[in-house]
Amino acid sequence: MADMRYGLKLSQDATIDQLRAVWRVADDAGFDHCWCMDHLASLGPRDDGPIFEAWTLLAGMAVATSRTRIGCMVTGNTYRHPALLAKAAVTVDHLSGGRLEFGLGAGWAENEHTMLGLPFGSKGDRADWLEEACEIIRSLWTQPRTSFGGTNYKISEAVAEPKPVQQPYPPIWIGGSGRQRTLRITARYADVWNAAGGSPAEVAEASAVLDQRCDEIGRDPAQIRRSVQMRVAEANDELLQRAESYRAVGITEIVLIVAGQNAAGLAEDVADLLPRLREVG
Repeated sequence: MADMRYGLKLSQDATIDQLRAVWRVADDAGFDHCWCMDHLASLGPRDDGPIFEAWTLLAGMAVATSRTRIGCMVTGNTYRHPALLAKAAVTVDHLSGGRLEFGLGAGWAENEHTMLGLPFGSKGDRADWLEEACEIIRSLWTQPRTSFGGTNYKISEAVAEPKPVQQPYPPIWIGGSGRQRTLRITARYADVWNAAGGSPAEVAEASAVLDQRCDEIGRDPAQIRRSVQMRVAEANDELLQRAESYRAVGITEIVLIVAGQNAAGLAEDVADLLPRLREVG
């Protein structure tokens, strides 16, 4: 099994100064990746907390860091046309010198769509949109021109230059655990699968379904790395044990979520624990 890799992600209700501080910790301490979130309103009991636009943040992360890889965990496909998203991703990949990890999901926060008049559709609709978006984005990154006549998106002889720094394109992370659609899309397009939460046993069950979806299309399941997000309350032995429990079911990428007014301090505590985390497994 591959070595464990760890990322940092600052949750919502953060100022720009707090975001910069966590990015600095990720870069200086040698975390493998650093992440923002993609929402248009804050989550939970209140919806009016501070939320910055994700891909603008990623551009800032690209120039504020020099070593850690960067990404959005995960981009909501419903917020942007896939051709625009492909262009934004290439821009960030160039700004960062080829350090982008491209995270994408179907989207789920209905209130964000309602307040802005964005189409939300059913789960099936959003899965359809996601699948078409993956095909369009990958083509725009690799082909001289792209034409696509899907049910939801149509583009004609679209040019997309320059291409990404990373060839053939940045690693694609797909988030979600829908057995019938999301994991099929993951099997076809993803380099990394990000589990939609759950206990190690639940993640293992969904991962086994992903293996089946890969078998159905003749893809080696080992080509898709497995990842999960973990909220961090304290950097202690319990965190190590949680990482070990996910490692035991095949997870090799863990994104550690810090939040609160002392998020940067908590990130530093996690950084102190990083050498021990790397020994997991």
